[in-house]
Amino acid sequence: MTDTVHLFPACEHYLRQLPIEAGVRDQLRDQLLAVPYADAAAQLQALHRQLAALQPAVVAQDPRDPAAVSQPWRLHQAPAGESPLPAAVAVDGVLPLAPPILRSAMVPEPWVTSPFKRGWMGLKSLWSKKEQARKRDEKDPIPPDPRGGNWRRAGSIRRLALLLMTVLQTGVATMYMAQTMPYQGRHWLEMVTLVFFVLLFAWISVGFWTALMGFWQLLIGRDRYSISAHQGLMEGPIDSEARTALVMPIANEDVRRVFAGLRATYESVERSGNLDRFDFFVLSDSGDPDIATAELGAWRNLVSTVQGAGRIFYRRRRRRVKRKSGNIDDFCRRWGAHYKYMIVLDADSVMSGDCLSTLVRMMEANPGAGIIQSAPRASGRDTFYARVQQFATRVYGPLFTAGLHFWQLGESHYWGHNAIIRLAPFIRHCALAPLPGKGALSGAILSHDFVEAALMRRAGWGVWIAYDLPGSYEELPPNLLDELKRDRRWCQGNLMNFKLFFVKGMHPVHRAVFLTGVMSYMSAPLWFTFLMLSTALLAVHTLIVPTYFTQPHQLMPIWPQWHPGRAVALFSTTAALLFAPKVLAVLRLWIKGSRNYGGAARLGLSMLIEMLFSMLLAPVRMLFHTKFVNAAFLGWSIVWKSPPRDDSQTHWGEAFRRHGLQSLLGVLWAILIYKLNPDFLGWMLPIVVSLALSVPVSVYSSRVSFGRGCKRAGLFLIPEEIHPPAELSDTFRYNREAPADRGFADALVDPVVNAVARGAARARHRDTPIQVAARQRRFEAALAKGPALPEAQRLQLLSDPEVLSRLHYAVWAENQAAVWAPEPAEVTAGAAAPLESGPVAVS
Repeated sequence: MTDTVHLFPACEHYLRQLPIEAGVRDQLRDQLLAVPYADAAAQLQALHRQLAALQPAVVAQDPRDPAAVSQPWRLHQAPAGESPLPAAVAVDGVLPLAPPILRSAMVPEPWVTSPFKRGWMGLKSLWSKKEQARKRDEKDPIPPDPRGGNWRRAGSIRRLALLLMTVLQTGVATMYMAQTMPYQGRHWLEMVTLVFFVLLFAWISVGFWTALMGFWQLLIGRDRYSISAHQGLMEGPIDSEARTALVMPIANEDVRRVFAGLRATYESVERSGNLDRFDFFVLSDSGDPDIATAELGAWRNLVSTVQGAGRIFYRRRRRRVKRKSGNIDDFCRRWGAHYKYMIVLDADSVMSGDCLSTLVRMMEANPGAGIIQSAPRASGRDTFYARVQQFATRVYGPLFTAGLHFWQLGESHYWGHNAIIRLAPFIRHCALAPLPGKGALSGAILSHDFVEAALMRRAGWGVWIAYDLPGSYEELPPNLLDELKRDRRWCQGNLMNFKLFFVKGMHPVHRAVFLTGVMSYMSAPLWFTFLMLSTALLAVHTLIVPTYFTQPHQLMPIWPQWHPGRAVALFSTTAALLFAPKVLAVLRLWIKGSRNYGGAARLGLSMLIEMLFSMLLAPVRMLFHTKFVNAAFLGWSIVWKSPPRDDSQTHWGEAFRRHGLQSLLGVLWAILIYKLNPDFLGWMLPIVVSLALSVPVSVYSSRVSFGRGCKRAGLFLIPEEIHPPAELSDTFRYNREAPADRGFADALVDPVVNAVARGAARARHRDTPIQVAARQRRFEAALAKGPALPEAQRLQLLSDPEVLSRLHYAVWAENQAAVWAPEPAEVTAGAAAPLESGPVAVS
């Protein structure tokens, strides 16, 4: 029996936190017990020197930072459930977060949104040789289309046909609408109502013809002008020069879900055999220090698990400007010159290796293409609301996507994710200047994707939709309120984009895209106003004596007449235009095969339930979108938060707060119409009942139990559920098996997390007196305030490797580890003893 010696509690607890074998831990403990130490600080300093000896590295000795010497060794250890980093990675303790910077200039051109100012500038440029030379220099030599044929001419002819059909259909409907009115549209209130009817019916008509042509495209299965029409041009290996960066901008997202999807995508690319053509970038704008720390840990775990060092990179911006578009611009300026193409992913995006490889081959086969947008398929949710929306986008969505491609061809949309971009023209032409002016509709552009597509097309490059390309996936909001939060951002973004309608050089199709983006949300206040005018008309003709002479010097009276037969015919026609795309979509699947949707009967029943559900939601969305439009014009601020990435459910309290006034409006509106004319209530019943029931509909539609019950019954099934792609199955599994996120406290307390955070920090300053004093203030503030340290100061610490390392040593030496992390996660069997003020007796 040996004499009793002392090991300080901090050292004992620190040893237990190290993810090492029991034999190595005992050896380190014996070495510490061989020498007497005056206090815990000295013993911890010796422990860090012993850890450094396990993996020698060139580290500058700093008496203020005793933990720095062990950081390279700690960096390569594996926390519980994770894999160790290869020894060759970060030998000096600095993590290779990004490739070498190769700067590119990406300068935005100021917007000239006034047509009058634009005209004056155009006149001035006529006699300015310098301006004419600049315009010549800005023009890119667009390579010819190797497929042959004039798709631009075909697109113009198609869009002219769409315009004629829409005008003709709307004109006939407007005549019928006027004939159903008591004064056949001659009363001033009827005239105003007809104006709103024309706008709304034209919007419905465009959607009908788009879906009809999409149905035809998908039924015949070919279009000679589609981006994928000539498969022979896309065969063979990918050229070694066609290097592609997959960039995923994130901001305060569900870290485990983000990196689970990225890992599934990475491994799918690896299985495709083209991994050497792709690099992966996680571009973080996270402002939450806990999430930022979790991102670092997840990146390190991913790199070590898939051996992705030098291929998977991570950057967190310290200066977060212009949100997602600013993050993309930052990547392009730093590393865009390394790559020929860029594929943009959302935080919930998952793509197969075959899909990504095909997008690159499409770009190589079509040198005039600037952007090719895939058609993401929604999957992965279990709430009733999300399952219905997944079914709708999967069944009806292909018709509209194919229809958009038919009308637009190479002048199409870009949705901001799951798309490939040719980097050289994007860097040169697609930088976004802030919108001029003041107020909520000015400043940094929110809906950047439509604008970037318009700028790419203005420069002469094609923008295409690969509507028939499989292997592209995304997720939808889990409930109605979360979808509406997203819609508010989109609403303001689309209203802002309309200021670019008169910008010089925009293609007419993209001017129309700006207009349709506005109509996507303006249709709600238009519809609401139309309903209010209809109610006002009812009140006028019920409460006021009829006017028989509506025009000056009118000789013969006009007798008010109602034509219920024509009203029924017009209503039926409008309903047919609204629901025909859904019927056509289901009919196509019945023809092609509906087994992957639960069979013909369940597919049809799912469609009927979805129709009823969409009718219940339409008036609710109408009121919310009307509020969003008014808020945008009134300058109300919006909160930009990432949507939830799990199946969150709506509680009754939140539903009453959000929908209470809508329910009251529905009840009062129904009472008013009943008092005016009970016969008219039947026409308005779908509107007022939907509003009155908005609270329970919002709550129960968010229930996971209802969604899973429908799944067991075979309703709202999609192919991705019956035959899950490997990428989605892997995403769900990796998300489920991922270790718990590590927060900011772990960056100070946990030996491995601190080493990772220190290795990722980039603010390496010179030791000038001002900088040394600033670091000392941050160090002292963190020790003094502890977990109460403000968020902004925590973010500063994550960027300062020296202070992070000094704090790691200090919180253990001064017994503050338990204050920062009351219940630190154990990485070995057995519980660690709580920190006490005295030594621990060890025999």
